[in-house]
Amino acid sequence: MVLEALRGNIKIDNANQAYAQSKLAITMWSFYLAQEHPSNWPSIIAINPGSLLASKMVKNAYGIEGKSLSIGAEVLVKAALDKDFENASGKYFDNDSNTFSAPHNDALNSEKNKALVQTIESLLQKLV
Repeated sequence: MVLEALRGNIKIDNANQAYAQSKLAITMWSFYLAQEHPSNWPSIIAINPGSLLASKMVKNAYGIEGKSLSIGAEVLVKAALDKDFENASGKYFDNDSNTFSAPHNDALNSEKNKALVQTIESLLQKLV
């Protein structure tokens, strides 16, 4: 569904669904980059920084204050500096469960990931 939405072939009129699709696309892109680039590149890790953090989007969409934004910032610092992330390129870290876990199945599909990147590149070419 990510590709079809990105290509404009389906309409997503639900903000939650649009947000979920955008997060999946970022995860797929991260997995693609980790797979395509050599190990001497920096680690590329898809991270869920935490659900319902205190962003303007959460407040507007759900009418709640949300959890501290520092939760999301702290996991990014941890990913940059902690030995637990040292060999984690190509993995998915879920900060809600504080563990590496399986991402959405689409992110594990290298053909879908490649198609996503090709679609993004094609759309960018149209802008130039």
